[in-house]
Amino acid sequence: MGRKIKNSDFEQSEAYYKEAVRYFQNARGTLKKIKIKYDRYQDLKPVREACGTAYLAVLTAFNGYFVRRGIEKDKLPTSADGYWALMKKNFVHNGKIKSAFSGVYEILHVTGYYRGTGEVKIIKPAFDRAKMIIETLTGKTI
Repeated sequence: MGRKIKNSDFEQSEAYYKEAVRYFQNARGTLKKIKIKYDRYQDLKPVREACGTAYLAVLTAFNGYFVRRGIEKDKLPTSADGYWALMKKNFVHNGKIKSAFSGVYEILHVTGYYRGTGEVKIIKPAFDRAKMIIETLTGKTI
């Protein structure tokens, strides 16, 4: 982190934050359109799409957070392990955010996107966690 934070870092972070909010709103909109029967989403393709987009929204919010703290754009993480390492090394000391990120990774990315679960009781709380992370990091209400 050895470089001085500039005004352009704040401008870049705001662009990331705006994009994170946009991604999350799109994901939530997709999820709301899917029919639910017996506490299960009836079409898994848009569920998987929404989960992947919501996870990407969280990563984008973290990118903005890291840029705002002086991490150069080309040094941003490219894997979940990279995000964990950067959180641990320098910036995120909030246990609630770390726990929520763990849940978002496990539920939205792995279970929702890759494995394609249709369980409403699994997906909706993960969206709540994603929203909390984004709102906390960006300072914006979604």
